[in-house]
Amino acid sequence: MSKEMNRRDFLKATAATGIVFCSCALLDAAHAQQPSGRRLPVVVKGKRVKTIDVHSHCYFRDVEPLLGAGASILHPPVNGGEENFIEIEKRLKAMDGQGVDMEVLSINPFWYEKDRDLAAQIVKIQNEKLAELCAAKPDRFAGFASLTLQAPELAIEELQTAVKKQGFRGAAIGGWVAGDDFSSPKFHPVWAKAEELGAVLFIHPQGIPELSKRLAGNGILGNTIGNPLETTIALSHLIFEGTLDKFPGLKIVAAHGGGYLPFYPDRSDHCCVLGNCDPKITLKKKPSEYLKQLYFDSLVFTSEAIRHLAAQVGASQIVMGSDYPYPWQPHPVDHILGCKSLTQKEKVAILGGTAARLLGITK
Repeated sequence: MSKEMNRRDFLKATAATGIVFCSCALLDAAHAQQPSGRRLPVVVKGKRVKTIDVHSHCYFRDVEPLLGAGASILHPPVNGGEENFIEIEKRLKAMDGQGVDMEVLSINPFWYEKDRDLAAQIVKIQNEKLAELCAAKPDRFAGFASLTLQAPELAIEELQTAVKKQGFRGAAIGGWVAGDDFSSPKFHPVWAKAEELGAVLFIHPQGIPELSKRLAGNGILGNTIGNPLETTIALSHLIFEGTLDKFPGLKIVAAHGGGYLPFYPDRSDHCCVLGNCDPKITLKKKPSEYLKQLYFDSLVFTSEAIRHLAAQVGASQIVMGSDYPYPWQPHPVDHILGCKSLTQKEKVAILGGTAARLLGITK
């Protein structure tokens, strides 16, 4: 089979599952950097470690007919690269080479500004297809459900079905919905249901349209800067508007190490010291202390960044993430193992132990 499958060949090869994994032109470079042969298992202090990647993406072609002629579910490719379509067996081989036992798959929301009924159809198909895939390979894949968050009452039903009937561990959500931040009271019933179900919410940014002009130009700044900034804004609103006080049991995992917030938390504290916070909103603790009740993926690239993130939020709040198949972190295990400030126990927890506990993964 050729290195890159054309669409017709891909659809034939994946007719049984209907899944397509998104990628970009940087993927070939990432594959070239990966160790040859089978890298698994990962061993720490002589013991086998189950590694779990909570930040990996996929899309399903099955929803494209709903979008109209010429429409695509895939976001613009990174660095202008053409789409690459990846077979499931190819994905498993890549996971083996990365030292990843299990991926928790999520679909980046592209339906928040679509009509309610259309979005509901998209979400229904995606959840059914992803649940089918995870059930077929439960030792390698788990999933975060999609939600029609622009219709909170529907999102509650979808989350209930996803967790109770489809085996999902929680849901993947963006950084905001059609102009509304997650601290808006309209979303409170959704967070209440997530808290009740013990469902994990994985926050992954989708972009900040109002900054598109400022972020244009070299360096794909909409992604390089914009995505971490969006997560920073989302988390800050949840903190400063008192949402995390209202739902203290809410389980949130923030992509890309939580953006910039965990690397500059003292400024958030100082804002309140200066009296710049709304006197009608009384927080139960300092803004920085809320970081201890959130979880953050390890997609911060270096051992030094992992050291600093752990110093700010606690090693117990970090889970492994790669952004696969986007090649931001082609070796998601290495910078964790290479962080000298972490104990062996902490490394095992970040590599998979914390995610297993948080998501209820027992196998």
